[in-house]
This record gives sequence, structure tokens and C-alpha cells, in this order.
Amino acid sequence: MTLTIGVDIGGTKIAAGVVDEEGKVVADARRESPAQHPDAIADSIAEMVAELRAGHEVAAVGLAAAGFVDLAGEEIMFAPNLAWRDEPLRRLVADRIDLPTAMDNDANAAAWAEYRFGAGQGARTLLLAAIGTGIGGGLVVAGDVFRGGFGAAAEFGHMRVVPNGRLCACGLHGCWEAYGSGTGLTARARELAQQDPASAAVMLELAGGDPHDILGPMVSEAADRGDAAAKQSFAELAHWIGEGLASLGSILDPDVILIGGGVSESEELDLGVIVSSFRAAESGIAYRPVPDIKLAELGNQAGLIGAADLAREAL
Repeated sequence: MTLTIGVDIGGTKIAAGVVDEEGKVVADARRESPAQHPDAIADSIAEMVAELRAGHEVAAVGLAAAGFVDLAGEEIMFAPNLAWRDEPLRRLVADRIDLPTAMDNDANAAAWAEYRFGAGQGARTLLLAAIGTGIGGGLVVAGDVFRGGFGAAAEFGHMRVVPNGRLCACGLHGCWEAYGSGTGLTARARELAQQDPASAAVMLELAGGDPHDILGPMVSEAADRGDAAAKQSFAELAHWIGEGLASLGSILDPDVILIGGGVSESEELDLGVIVSSFRAAESGIAYRPVPDIKLAELGNQAGLIGAADLAREAL
């Protein structure tokens, strides 16, 4: 059985794992990201690979990186969390480990993992929306990751849903990410707490009385404790997720839509509301099949599992 290593490179942490041909992680390692310089990241990855290779014979390494990865899988064209531009990370790592090395966007890798081993098995066209602090996306079409003309396809979070709406972290206004992500959840909770403090009593208690200090985990805890504004924030989040997915459904016509990312793991996020909002917003819903909308299965290991499997495919 061929073993490969997948490495998921986050803004604050790096996770790596030895993955078998069935998508099982047989060994793993995690560490804090070092200084943001690409050479420091590459050094850290090389150390983790060496640690994992000590106990397993591996054939290749796959990197899953946040940001725009070029079509050749050589450079990170732009990584907002790391302030990188046109960095040849694949080569930097390959030179240090002397193993075949592949690289892809982290959401692409996660979508591939779900298609191969998770909730997307058997899909003809799989769409993954990774709902976390922001919104990432991945597409698998007819058995291949769809990367677009330059490698930066499926950046779903930055499609415009509200002209002149909330400011997004990307610098534009009205992006889906500003409404349908963890950032959008927190923004709405703060708005509601300012508009009607009585309805947000638990959130305000957790935030020390200042609505501007409300954070995502506080919204989750407050909703669990029955806070009306927190519950409304989650309901509106589910609505926005469904709205955005409906637009994507009209464009891409997927048969399976998966919702992944950290926010998807919250018990307060109502999948039924997402599906209802999707049905209400998708064009021609009465005349076309409705995709299977469900939660992703592989959790925070999806990126490294997918990266490892894509590296195996490239051998």
C-alpha cells in the first residue's frame, strides 16, 4: 500500500499526516506556524516530514495551502493570511525533502478528500463550501478538481451578494463571506446587540458589556443558553449560506453540495434553514432536480487527506 504525506498549511498552524490509499490518517503531527517567511515555513514542513518518515515509508508529499495557487501547482500567487505573493513554496519544500511534492489550494484538497473518501463519494459535480472565518470553496467535476484558467477557481466567498454591503476583509463590499461566514455571524450579532441590548443579554454578559467585543464563540455559547439575538444571528447565517449556495447552484448545477469548515460543526447552525433558503432562491427550482445538500464528513483533516491523495495521483 502506497503511503503519502499531506500537509495543511494554515495561518497559525501546520498539520501533517501520513495517509494510506483509503484516506486513513495513520500518523500525524502538528505545530505552530513559524515566522511568515516562506523559507521558515518550508523548514518547518521539512522537519515534520522527516519526523513522519522516520516511522513510515512514504512515496510523495502533498501541500494544501490557503490562497491562490497557480495552475501548475508551483507558486502561491497570493496568500492573505501569510502576506505572500508569487512564492515558489512547492520547490522550496521539495528541495528540502527529496520526495515528489505536489501543491494545491486547501479547499480544493478538502473537496477532493470528500469526493474520494467522505460525503461526496459518487458525485458527478461536487461543490464544497468551507464555512469558517471566511468562505473557501472547491469543485470536483467529472472526477477532477476544477481549478479554472489560472488556478484560482472556486473563490466563492468573494462573489457579491449585497451591492455596497458590508466591508469584506478582501477590501470589497457585499461579498458572500461578509454575511455567510463566521465573520458575518459575529458582525450581525454585534449589530443586534447594539440595536436591542435586552435581546442580547447573554452575549453582552460574555463580552463584558461591550457589543464590539462579541466574538464567534460567545455567539455560540449565548445561542446555546437561549440568547434571542444569538439565535437570530445563527438563523440569518443559515439563510445567507443557503442564498449563496443557490446562486452557485444556478451557475454550476452540482448534484452534491457539501458544507464544511469550522462553522459547519456548530450545533446551532440549522441545515434545514440552509436547504429551505436554497430552495427559495435557486432559479427554476420547480423544473430541475435539487442537489443533495449535506455536511462534510472529514472535518479539519480533509485538507491534509486530500493533499496526500492528490500527491499520490500525481505519481
